[in-house]
Amino acid sequence: MVIEETLKISKRLPERKRALLNLLYTGNWVSDEIAKVLKPFDITPQQFNVLRILKGRQGEACSLKTIQERMISKMSNTTRLVDKLIKKEFVKRTQCETNRRKVDIVITPKGLLALDEISEVVDQSEARMTDQLSTSELEDLNALLNKLRTHTYE
Repeated sequence: MVIEETLKISKRLPERKRALLNLLYTGNWVSDEIAKVLKPFDITPQQFNVLRILKGRQGEACSLKTIQERMISKMSNTTRLVDKLIKKEFVKRTQCETNRRKVDIVITPKGLLALDEISEVVDQSEARMTDQLSTSELEDLNALLNKLRTHTYE
């Protein structure tokens, strides 16, 4: 379905506006689909993102600042997300030994187990969302999206 039909716009939009609306709409659709598969695990996409960041550190502690820099959504409240993951016992927070003002965050064994289970379901969802695209089309899409983000404002 074309974006004008989806958004119930009666006239064809200029290609630039059409592409950006399509990108925004599709981004929200992807986020909603991921949120749906995460719901049974009582975890948000942002919490899932934090767990993946911490797992990628392979046991090495991570600061809140580093987590924030690596988040997909830069608007996330990292402290609040980590606090919720601490309550679930998926991560733990410790005072940095070399800098008492800094806090180190690390994923727990319970968090790793949960992440493995959740990742399997997310991977299946991602596969369903992209299965109608060939590898070549996915490569083209990635190249175009990367190109779009290279524009800088001065």
